[in-house]
Order: sequence, then structure tokens, then C-alpha cells
Amino acid sequence: MTTFITFIHILICFFIIGVVLLQSGKGAEMGASFGSGGGSQSVFGAGGGSNFMTKLTTAAAIIFMLTSLTLAYFSGHLPSASIMSGKQAPKAATTPAQPQPASPAPAQTAPTQPAPVK
Repeated sequence: MTTFITFIHILICFFIIGVVLLQSGKGAEMGASFGSGGGSQSVFGAGGGSNFMTKLTTAAAIIFMLTSLTLAYFSGHLPSASIMSGKQAPKAATTPAQPQPASPAPAQTAPTQPAPVK
């Protein structure tokens, strides 16, 4: 499921990049608004009705946000599995271990001759 949503998410990313690059900018008719061409649109005025590319961009952005939220949700709610989940606890020994008496440490003897000095 996560792989499928990640694939859709990446596909939508590239689609949004393509759609945005195909659109003409709002200031594309900049010269016409300053008197060279006589266009009726103004740079800072109303943009008019939204065309097909704007609606396509909006739909892709909504899908992008939904896939982003879904992937964030899935990454925070991973099933907690452990490498020890399939193992059973070791069985307790039926007889307790008897403590071993400590043996005395061997006595250390002093060296009989000092080490030569170099």
C-alpha cells in the first residue's frame, strides 16, 4: 500500500512540474499593459476565469497534499515488530545451581634476583 501511494506521489510531483511549466505567467503580457500593444488585461487586475490548466494544477495539488498526508500517517503508524517477537522465553531450570566454593588464589612469590638494568 505504501509503495503504491509513493508511486502515485512521485507521479503527481512530475505532473505538477510539467503543468506549471506549461502555463503562461501572470506577467507574460507585461508590455501590453504598459501601452505597447493595447491589451485589455492589466498586470495587477482581475485574472479572469480559470482555464483548464489552472483547474488541472489545482486538482494535482490536492492529490499531492492527500498523498503527502497519507504517507506521513503511514510512516508514523508502522507496526512495531521485533526480531525477538517469534522467540520463546527460555525455560527456567528445575534445580537451582549450587554455588561453587571459591578456591584460594595462588600465593605470589617475590622474584629471587632483580631484573638487570640496561
